[in-house]
Amino acid sequence: MRIVSIAQNVPGPVAVARLVQRGARAIKIEPPAGDQLAAICGSWYDELHRGIEVGRLDLKSPAGQSTLRSMLPSCDIFIASQRPAALTRLRLDVDSLMRDFPALRHLNIVGETADPERAGHDLTYLAQYGLLSRAMPRTLIADMVGAERAFSAAIELMHQPPGSSRVVGLADAIRDLAAPLRHGLTSPGGQLGGGNPAYGVYSAREGLIAVAALEPHFRARLYELLALDEGSNPGSTFKMRTAAEWETWARQHDLPIVAVHQP
Repeated sequence: MRIVSIAQNVPGPVAVARLVQRGARAIKIEPPAGDQLAAICGSWYDELHRGIEVGRLDLKSPAGQSTLRSMLPSCDIFIASQRPAALTRLRLDVDSLMRDFPALRHLNIVGETADPERAGHDLTYLAQYGLLSRAMPRTLIADMVGAERAFSAAIELMHQPPGSSRVVGLADAIRDLAAPLRHGLTSPGGQLGGGNPAYGVYSAREGLIAVAALEPHFRARLYELLALDEGSNPGSTFKMRTAAEWETWARQHDLPIVAVHQP
């Protein structure tokens, strides 16, 4: 697979890095100022661009557009992460590229397929679907799940005729991830939202533990070993040992309990 990518920031580079790990060859074109990710997280940028040829072009200029287009005849997939109007202005939209390069496949990563021109980022997509609290998220959920979908879409495109195209939406991925909340499973008090005492986060003597004794046999073993009535709150018992000790104990008894690791 031969890739030319103009996708910046996180989802596109993560997807392209995964494809390169699978044997693809990739050229990435960045704007004259470079990819913003390099400035805000250089170590991750370097990791994601190993084995990838990186160049810089001003795609708003005729010369930059001409240089990019000279790369496309030998390319299998063109990957972008721009709003459709921006690609149209650059003559890099599906219709323009398919007219000039009929053998090319086209993959674009947008915020949301239903409204691809709407501005947004990982944080706003989480907020939109009820997955954001006052605390900042520990990772980029929409970007990383969207990257996996883009990776899969690229693989699928290689099994489709030349000229095929796909659009991947980051907010679409979050909408699907929010299904457990939407159906009440992880809502406050839901079975996986605090309503099941065998499935939750508890304070230990030192640190926190995550307890996930969800299946009946795990749940029964947990209460039996803790010598507690089935369905009672084990919180006070968990305060008798440290998080590390509970994790060791759980391994010995084949129970899904681990210490919560803080960054």
